[in-house]
Amino acid sequence: MTTIVACIDGLIYSHSVADHAAWAAARLPGAVELLQVLGRREASSADLSGNITADMQQSLLNELATLDAQRAKLMQKRGRLVLDEAKARVQAAGVADVTVSLRNGDLLETLAEREATVDLIVIGKRGEAADFAKLHLGSNIERVVRSLERPILVASRAFRPISKVLIAFDGGVSALKAVDHVSRSPMFAGLAVSLVTAGRDEPAVRSRLAAAAAQLRGGGLTVETTIEPGPSEKAISAVVERNGIDLLVMGAYGHSRVRSLIIGSTTTEMIRGCKIPVLLFR
Repeated sequence: MTTIVACIDGLIYSHSVADHAAWAAARLPGAVELLQVLGRREASSADLSGNITADMQQSLLNELATLDAQRAKLMQKRGRLVLDEAKARVQAAGVADVTVSLRNGDLLETLAEREATVDLIVIGKRGEAADFAKLHLGSNIERVVRSLERPILVASRAFRPISKVLIAFDGGVSALKAVDHVSRSPMFAGLAVSLVTAGRDEPAVRSRLAAAAAQLRGGGLTVETTIEPGPSEKAISAVVERNGIDLLVMGAYGHSRVRSLIIGSTTTEMIRGCKIPVLLFR
C-alpha cells in the first residue's frame, strides 16, 4: 500500500494538508501518517552575569529549567490535540488507515529518516507567518525539496476537488520523471491532463511534447498538448488561470538549473504565485 506522510503544524495550512493527503490516499489507495515535528528548543539566552550571588544564579537557572519543562509539556499536549483533529478530518474523508506521529527535532531530518518507506510527502506552502509573508515560501519547503527524492505535494491554502491537471513540461530529467509517474499512478486515473511547454513553437519542442503525450495516453489518460509563448512562469500561470486547472505537476528543477544550490527559479515562482497545489518531482 502507498504510504503518504502529511506534515502538520497546527497552523493555517494544516487543514489543507490533511485534505490533500486524504484525496491522494483515496485515489491511490494509501495509508496516511500525520507527522508533526516540534522544533528543538533553543538554549536559554538569559544573561545571568552581574552582581548576583552564585546561589541566586542557581535559583534563576532552576526556575528557567522548570519553565522550559512546562513549555515542552504544553507543546506536546497541543501537538497531540492538533494531530487528533487532523486524524479525525482524514478519517471523515473516508481514509481508514491513518496514524499520527509527534516528534522532537528537525522536520527535514525526520523526513529523511522515513524517505525509504514513503511514497508521497504533503506539506503546506507556508507555515507560521502565512498571513504576513504572502510572497514567501515556508522555511521548510526549499530544504525539503532540495534534499529529498520522493514526490512532494505542496498544498494550497484550501483544498478543492481536483479534476484538471497541468504538467509543466520542459524536456528536463525531472519533467520526464513527472510524466512517467503520472502515466503509471492511479492517482491521476480519469483526470483531464494538459501537457504544456512554454516558449517557442519549434519542431524539436513538438517532438518532445508528442513523445511525452504518447506516454501519458499509453497510461490511459486523456491529454491535450499546448505550446504557450512567453517565459515559463508567466506562460504556465496563464494556462492555469485560463483553463481552471486544479493541480500543477512539474519538475523541481529545470534541466539547466544548478540542483545542488537552489530550487529552480521557475519552480519557486510557480509555488509562490499559483493558488493551486503543486506536485513536485526531483
